[in-house]
Amino acid sequence: MRLNLGCSSDVRAGYVNVDLAQPCDLVVDLNLTWPWEDSSVDEIYAADIFEHLENRIYTMNEVHRVLRPGALLRMECPDASKGAGQWQDPTHVTPWTPNGLQYFCPEVSKAWERFHIAYGITARFKLLECSEAKYVELAGAVRCEVYKFRAVLEAMK
Repeated sequence: MRLNLGCSSDVRAGYVNVDLAQPCDLVVDLNLTWPWEDSSVDEIYAADIFEHLENRIYTMNEVHRVLRPGALLRMECPDASKGAGQWQDPTHVTPWTPNGLQYFCPEVSKAWERFHIAYGITARFKLLECSEAKYVELAGAVRCEVYKFRAVLEAMK
């Protein structure tokens, strides 16, 4: 099973499309316990959703819990360390940065090893790639520069 989390109108063939509102295949509040069994998901695609969820650690722990060993998380978020993308949307509740991934990826730095127990992090991933893009949007007289990062992480179990 492949999940498209926070699909909005980006309903993808071959995925279970998940959101809080239609159109989607399954309505789920991702701030609550996810309805999938442990190690039951082959891939998660999550574009522009994690910043809307209340707790980064809880989110990554749930991602890790439902992914099978070796399965992939493909994520995209506004980079909270650059530009207005994170802060312009009043529904963004958690900031994400590429550097923050080190707390979930032991090979990136010693942050996971040092803090995962104290922080309650059960998620453990291998970072396969991380890239950044800049988008410029014009909304009338308003020019918005939005920096996003994309990452692919492999579930380590």
